[in-house]
Amino acid sequence: MAHKLTLLRDSSTNSPVFRELTDELVTLLAYEATRTVRVEPCTVSTPVREAQGVRLSGPRPLVVPILRAGLGMLSGMTRLLPSAEVGFVGMARNEETLQPVTYAERLPADLSGRQCFVLDPMLATGGSLAGTIRFLVDRGADHINAICILAAPEGIDHVRTMVEDLGVPCHLVVAAVDEQLNEHGYIVPGLGDAGDRLYGLAN
Repeated sequence: MAHKLTLLRDSSTNSPVFRELTDELVTLLAYEATRTVRVEPCTVSTPVREAQGVRLSGPRPLVVPILRAGLGMLSGMTRLLPSAEVGFVGMARNEETLQPVTYAERLPADLSGRQCFVLDPMLATGGSLAGTIRFLVDRGADHINAICILAAPEGIDHVRTMVEDLGVPCHLVVAAVDEQLNEHGYIVPGLGDAGDRLYGLAN
């Protein structure tokens, strides 16, 4: 994981390699994030006899990438949870106020009893992630796992403050916690803008 993260940080890593590394890294993080996924007992027939096992409990878990950079994490997550449903939340940071602005969402209206896995590569100020978590809980989600590649201490503290009164278990899985945010709200040393490095500049 540390090796892949080092390559992600390297400014000479091009977009195709960056996408591949992100996919591989998220799959590794997903192993930890799915530790608490809900399962129920089941019985299957092997070629020899019946066997006891487990399957994902209903309702199916929901994977929610925060657009656009979270899309680069989606295939790595669904590799481990292929039967999960996928919803989308579009949030962008206002570069003057550093506050999140929701510009799109495609989610079930009722998330009662759902476990949700939120994907956002960079937990910087924490506004987008905290806003998305509250959005999901308002619709009934009762367990949230957030997966980020990098996090800043300021962002972790902000998310913790924003979700502590929700009464819903919220867990954060990250590959690394960096030093701090700079005056522009970017993670230091970080890896730059994850969306731009995944997909190129949007003009």
